[in-house]
Amino acid sequence: MKLKTVLGLTVAATLAMPALAQERGGTLNFARYDGSRLIDPIYADRNPDIWMVGSLFDTLLRSSADGNSVEPGLAETYTVSDDGKTVSLTLREGIKFANGTPMSGDDVVFSLDRARNPDLSPWAGLLGSIDAVTADGNAITVALGSPDPTILSMLATFNTAIVSKAAFEAAEGATDQEKSAAIFAATVAGVGSGPFYLCGFEQGASMDFCANENYWRMGADGKALPYLDAVHFEIIPDDATRILSLQAGEVDAAEFIPFSRVAELEQESNINMNLYPSTRIIYSPINTRDNRADGSANPLADARVRQALNYGTNKEALIGLVLHGAGQPMSSPLMAKATQYAADMTPLYGYDVDKAKALLAEAGFADGTEITFTTLAGSADDATIFAALQQMWAPLGVDLVVEQVDGATRGAKNRSGEFDIHTYGWVNDVNDPSQVVGWLGHTPTAKAVGTGWENAEFNTLFDEAAGEMDAEARKAKFARMQELYAEAAPLLFMYETPFAVAVGSAVEGYVQTPLGNNIFDQATVSR
Repeated sequence: MKLKTVLGLTVAATLAMPALAQERGGTLNFARYDGSRLIDPIYADRNPDIWMVGSLFDTLLRSSADGNSVEPGLAETYTVSDDGKTVSLTLREGIKFANGTPMSGDDVVFSLDRARNPDLSPWAGLLGSIDAVTADGNAITVALGSPDPTILSMLATFNTAIVSKAAFEAAEGATDQEKSAAIFAATVAGVGSGPFYLCGFEQGASMDFCANENYWRMGADGKALPYLDAVHFEIIPDDATRILSLQAGEVDAAEFIPFSRVAELEQESNINMNLYPSTRIIYSPINTRDNRADGSANPLADARVRQALNYGTNKEALIGLVLHGAGQPMSSPLMAKATQYAADMTPLYGYDVDKAKALLAEAGFADGTEITFTTLAGSADDATIFAALQQMWAPLGVDLVVEQVDGATRGAKNRSGEFDIHTYGWVNDVNDPSQVVGWLGHTPTAKAVGTGWENAEFNTLFDEAAGEMDAEARKAKFARMQELYAEAAPLLFMYETPFAVAVGSAVEGYVQTPLGNNIFDQATVSR
């Protein structure tokens, strides 16, 4: 089996594939680009932590395979009241934590109260609509202050995973954070109910997951998942070393394969090169304010100039240069196509130099105008993007100059508005468009990703969508927001990238979801 390009397939088809051999046992050795620091549902705020939560903890609901709905998880049934203000769930009978202790409604109340506590979790805002969580036996009631169309998605999101109240409270430490750290360091079965538990950890070097013998979900063979005995993670930051380890058979899988190496690995008969659909988009915020930070007039304040830069950018060429063809141009101005309610506006500002020149002339854009492009120092991708844009925009009369900074400085410039254009990227954390749309376009959330763009209709639609319980009406509001955003062009809309993971031919059933989560519960490895 060679290159498995799943960009054109439905996510459902990818995730629904059963483990073909259905072999049991063994350890899958996985090479990671970065290590986890703390895998606690409410504290995980880095992708290397977030993407591991689902292996150790389960949520009341689960995202469907295509990401467009939810399905039962720890809760076997769920309903939303007619007024949209009450969610009623029934916890499955017989659920146990990894240490064999039973799960109860008290654990659910404890976990959701932790998750929605703003003094504890950076993700508490996702559950801001909840007034109270109560339990009567296995009957769970989530009372909302106002209707929330995202609540079911949030109950399937990593930060709402259920932890053992008894195990947590018994952990060493005086504060919630200290107890969480103690549990993570203990590396024993206990607090979680996911398919695995953390059974080994060495900061920056390795991590081990062992199979949870009390896991509730069944495999295709009628026995409890997972199929594997364990997953061993080696932290190998260097791309070349990760690949060499895979080629030498020292590991069974390696993540974040550089796109420049995809074609090479596709030729190796003992390696399957997977390109999993993702919600990762690469874009560049454009400062839309009337004046630059130094008080000078900002040529990018004119939407026609921003539109021209988009028309003057050959997205397919960028994909060829940076991704070596393993990607696709953004088709929605606000989200990846794997995101719920994404509109397909293909081609979104297709390459048209003549149109770009006409728009610039109409806007009175002066030939030779200097625009600063802020990039991450040391980023090969950013350097390639800058060089390409400098060449593409020169015929438009743009004098593009580079400013290289570190990540913290780039973030500070974004927040203060001290930039012209800078590189950026995004991956969804939840299966709902409100998160990415709020970040990129809603002024109160993040100043429209720092661009300073503001549109009253857009803001009103976003606020209305937050309480719109009719799915079709909500979809229509997001469709209109995408139209407004595309026309205003506060971003340089570039491309979507897949998750590139290479696995040895002995591995079946591993997937990475569009949110980035690593799913090992149906993986097998045959030696």
